[in-house]
Amino acid sequence: MDIINEIKELKKEKDAIILAHYYVMPEIQEIADFVGDSFYLSKVAAKAPEKTIVFCGVSFMGESAKILSPEKIVLMPDISADCPMAHMCDADTIEQVKKEYDDLAVVCYINSTAELKMHSDVCVTSSNALQIVKALPQKNIFFIPDKNLAHFIAEKVPEKHFIFNEGFCPTHEKMRYEEILELKEQHPDAPVLSHPECAESIRNISDFLGSTSQIIDYATEHSNKEFIICTEIGVNYELETKNPDTKFYYAKSVPVCPNMKKNSLEKILHVLKTGENEVVVDEAVSKGSISALEMMHKLAN
Repeated sequence: MDIINEIKELKKEKDAIILAHYYVMPEIQEIADFVGDSFYLSKVAAKAPEKTIVFCGVSFMGESAKILSPEKIVLMPDISADCPMAHMCDADTIEQVKKEYDDLAVVCYINSTAELKMHSDVCVTSSNALQIVKALPQKNIFFIPDKNLAHFIAEKVPEKHFIFNEGFCPTHEKMRYEEILELKEQHPDAPVLSHPECAESIRNISDFLGSTSQIIDYATEHSNKEFIICTEIGVNYELETKNPDTKFYYAKSVPVCPNMKKNSLEKILHVLKTGENEVVVDEAVSKGSISALEMMHKLAN
């Protein structure tokens, strides 16, 4: 039996579902039950009837799934797959800002640890951050941990006062403005579609800014036959699947998230067989952080 059929058999046996982020390898996206961005996958994880979730992504995604569905078994193909940005703030900083500002909401990008969520008022993703920040009654917004997404949202909501953290996504941050300009010169008719985790210089020369799923939708809904894509290369699988006659261009320094790429078919098979790499969240942390996640789903809906 080949590895894909073996995975399918074990899924039935273990009553398991496979969730995959757009940034993992194409062969995983191909066999996953659901593929999407962080917000979509968090909704699927919360409602999935299966008792076991194999989450092909990075640690904060598995943590969020476990917090929203503590009765389920959540397995990570590679337990070391982590998001550096998720750790780029700390509880002491949050509590200090709370002391300095009245009428404050701590808005926590879902790309963060469970501990950071515990000290926050609401979680957001890149696809719903604007909607949620607009809906908040507070005047002051401490947006953690990503500075780039925070500045993008702040520009859209000038009536709010933002306090910025200095976190960032290493994969998006290392994208070079000069390389994108070179692509624009080579392909003048190709719109630039960028993730708001990109640096300001790239955001400023983009034709569209949005989450991974919004970038895919934009490319699919518009008639252009070529696009310059400024986000992690894993999105190319879905872009080409939905738009087989369209050309997609990426920077010479190809944006690759090394942690997302730790997921593999072999590792999925291994955790289904063994039950290893189960996500465990401290009960106190889980109880403290669930309100921020639930508030996100409430406001986003």
